[in-house]
Amino acid sequence: MPVTIADYQNDVPNQWCPGCGNFPILDAVKMALVELQLAPQDVLLVSGIGQAPKLPHYLRVNAFNGLHGREAAAATAAKLVAPHMTVLVHAGDGGGYGEGGNHLLHAIRRNIDLTMIVHDNKVYGLTKGQASPTTPVGTITKINPEGVTARPLNPPALAISQSCSFVAQGSAAHKEHLSMLLAEAIRHRGFSLVNVLQPCVSWERVYTYAYLKEHAYELGGGYDPRDRWAALRLVLEPDGRLPLGVIYREERPVYELRGSTHEDVPAYVRPVQPRSIETLYERLR
Repeated sequence: MPVTIADYQNDVPNQWCPGCGNFPILDAVKMALVELQLAPQDVLLVSGIGQAPKLPHYLRVNAFNGLHGREAAAATAAKLVAPHMTVLVHAGDGGGYGEGGNHLLHAIRRNIDLTMIVHDNKVYGLTKGQASPTTPVGTITKINPEGVTARPLNPPALAISQSCSFVAQGSAAHKEHLSMLLAEAIRHRGFSLVNVLQPCVSWERVYTYAYLKEHAYELGGGYDPRDRWAALRLVLEPDGRLPLGVIYREERPVYELRGSTHEDVPAYVRPVQPRSIETLYERLR
């Protein structure tokens, strides 16, 4: 039978603030999974701690909640032992680009076949609105009463500079477009980073739904995401506008398939050889 939205529904009470940008992102994830006809048992969502990482709680799907900022590392391990699973990572801009920035860089470098969706609302939402790595200069927060002075991280530019094989940007204010973008990211063989701009209705006052609808635009058919330098210019010189779509894409080998003699056999069902394990223990003693 075909997969429907109902297959991903559960009855877990939602704990997000009314109007939170995570709601349309959750809808877009469901729509993308249904578009791809992925059964819930074949999908794993990995997250850490925060408002964005609560998303797996509200889906009827395999889920793993780990340490804050360690989402990409945990997802890498899961994909290596179960390559047949579709693995999605959900993180906020704090966990994904702050505490987890090093894990992000190495996932990009290895080209692990994961889709990492970062909910970028420019603040730490769960812990009361502190500045995050993407908070604009001058933003006043409870711990920055005179305004943030550090320049914000530019996630798409960082990813493109490191030859991330799929870099995209979406918006919670453009749900249908976001769902198509997520489906395309999941289809991609290799590491996909999708930076999702979203409002935080409790702690952030600039990146509202209205602001995103006014300033964000969808990349047209004439844009070529294979041109790395054009992609960098696009995100480094935005001219006050926010591009939405696949910003950069390249094809390169996927990490977990290189040099493996068990490409089609997940690690957790491979036969265990006790004698080999004993030999390894002896070598390490």
